[in-house]
Amino acid sequence: MLRRLIAPLLAMLGAVGVLAFGEYADQPSQTAPQAVLVRRAQNQQSFAQLIDRLSESDRYFDTDNLITNERSYLHVMDKLEQLDVSGGAYIGVGPGQNFSYVAQVEPSIAFMIDIRRDNLLQHLLYKALFELADNRMEFLCLWLGRSCPADAARWTDRSLPDLVRYIDDIRPDPAVAATAIRRIRQAVTSYGVPLTNDDVVKVDRFHREFIRLGLSLRFTSHGRAPLPDYPTLRQLLLEKDLDGDHQHYLASEDRFRLIKSLQDQDLIVPVVGDLAGTHALVEIGRWLEEHQDTVSAFYTSNVEFYLVRQGDFEQFIHNVSALPTDERSLIIRSYFNRGFRSRHPHSVTGYSSTQLLQTVEHLLNDYSSGGLQSYWDLVTRNAIALR
Repeated sequence: MLRRLIAPLLAMLGAVGVLAFGEYADQPSQTAPQAVLVRRAQNQQSFAQLIDRLSESDRYFDTDNLITNERSYLHVMDKLEQLDVSGGAYIGVGPGQNFSYVAQVEPSIAFMIDIRRDNLLQHLLYKALFELADNRMEFLCLWLGRSCPADAARWTDRSLPDLVRYIDDIRPDPAVAATAIRRIRQAVTSYGVPLTNDDVVKVDRFHREFIRLGLSLRFTSHGRAPLPDYPTLRQLLLEKDLDGDHQHYLASEDRFRLIKSLQDQDLIVPVVGDLAGTHALVEIGRWLEEHQDTVSAFYTSNVEFYLVRQGDFEQFIHNVSALPTDERSLIIRSYFNRGFRSRHPHSVTGYSSTQLLQTVEHLLNDYSSGGLQSYWDLVTRNAIALR
């Protein structure tokens, strides 16, 4: 796993300003050599500059989207492994569900793109959580404002259900929560990304919401109550793939450490951008061309539904065609059965969402040949069977 990760990282050191594993992973101390501190400052500047280069103006969407409402999100994991979708660059929309895909694909770099600046702020929150936590238990406790067990290091071999039970059994401590919020705020404001006071207040608000609702948190839309089938954070953590295995990014220390390594090296890059915009996705493509990298997986959630409805799908196709891809590059998407007459042929009983895979090549060919006349065509033509 680490061999696959290290090779592309070392090749990119000069281009993105990232540092070697051991050099950057250590936290700066007051006695750190001045040269190390200078290099870290330069690295933060490169991270902020890349975000600025790739991002567009903020756009409105009517959800807080702190967690996904796609309970089926892990159903593609076995097929990703079978198809050997690995390495390269990962692109994904939305919040934390991306990390499970990244842990599976093990890309050299990941771009988290969303029209909401709030999503960028939430990914800075996650960056801080990964930076400050040494293991999964510390991550969960810092994230949800719970007291960490004194023997947290001994929990590294425990199962994810064991960690969830610990969190469920302990109530938030106001003093512990306040300390967690302060530590995250300090980390987020140290990354060199220009933040307004309102940005910092939002990061605090997101963190407080995770602490307040804990594992019972659900996906929320403004002005609309959560639907009964929206999963809780608890359910998302404990979801399994189609073979019945836990595949969340917190399911093992190896998965957690892979994401932590990418975060520590500024290789999970949040971007403000519209998938049908004229800048962000195109600029990501240019950056990948410059660094001779190829997209391995592109997670679009159900954004294409909105693009089709708004008449923006053609521009999205244009943007996708500008990305460096090959015959194995995949689209990961989600289809919701609500509001449609037919259940998707790949729907799994008991799930209102359906996770889908399609090659980028098939997507572009289907569009150019006139085979995509509706959203239903998009989600059914050349969809890869998961079983």
